[in-house]
Amino acid sequence: MAMKKAILPMTTRLHELSLATLSEQTKPRTEQLFHQYLAGIPASELKAAMAYTLLNGGKHIRPLLVYATGAIFDAPLENLDIPASVVELIHAYSLIHDDLPAMDNADLRRGKPSCHRAFSEGLAILAGDSLHTLAIQIMAGHPAPLLKPERRNRMITTLTEACGPYGMAAGQALDITIMHDRDISIDLLTNIYQLKTGMLFSACIELGRLASKDDDAFNQQALMRFSKALGLAFQIQDDILDMEAETALLGKTKDTDTINRKITYPKITGLSAAKDTVQTLYQEALEAINYLGDRANALRDLTRQLLERKK
Repeated sequence: MAMKKAILPMTTRLHELSLATLSEQTKPRTEQLFHQYLAGIPASELKAAMAYTLLNGGKHIRPLLVYATGAIFDAPLENLDIPASVVELIHAYSLIHDDLPAMDNADLRRGKPSCHRAFSEGLAILAGDSLHTLAIQIMAGHPAPLLKPERRNRMITTLTEACGPYGMAAGQALDITIMHDRDISIDLLTNIYQLKTGMLFSACIELGRLASKDDDAFNQQALMRFSKALGLAFQIQDDILDMEAETALLGKTKDTDTINRKITYPKITGLSAAKDTVQTLYQEALEAINYLGDRANALRDLTRQLLERKK
């Protein structure tokens, strides 16, 4: 049975909504699209494997970034539903593939057996592939009367550049080929982080803006500065949590990077310096959107929440 989208308060101005209100919308609005498209999949085991990761909890940070950015410019929610759902599909696909034995060889994800452990390696690979292609299908064709074709085309370009060989896939390739090198420089490691994590964060922000009518170059550049700082901070913070947080809280095995002998940011700079860098990057992100005033309150509050996260 299809889920109904949550009803928003009686307001025509999205930028007036709090982060809490936007958060309440994120899961029901995106999951309505997921259920709609999952329902027609003819291979039951493939459908189950896709749903297992896609609907297995998660923080929904990336969709919320889309909604919070779109709120700045009062983008129509129906326009935002498409990219918000799509970035979660891409994220879910990347988690399935990251956990595979050929990648991070992880047994746990969000406190449950990873997809290839719950099903099989073959089904996990196919589930990841299917989530990826479903994302493009929804981005290209899901109905949204207020989303102009030119904006939709720019969204597709933004997404594919972020998750393909110029973005996330390149970052992951570098991750498995050179992140074991003890001589890796901090600059190269930072570039890898920007590719494998930062590019999709930046895409979330740009997709939220593209869902609106905004076409101001200054806004685009300021939000790009914001997203680059945020994405890098988030990945370094992940490194720190991998070292410090317990498995039960993380929902995945602690010290996975150490087990896989990866060189991470805190292993190069030291834990204290890495924590200082995270604080500095989050502050840079907040400063980049300071000029937006109250219109960016939801995005600003989300940034602060990410700084304080423990998993």
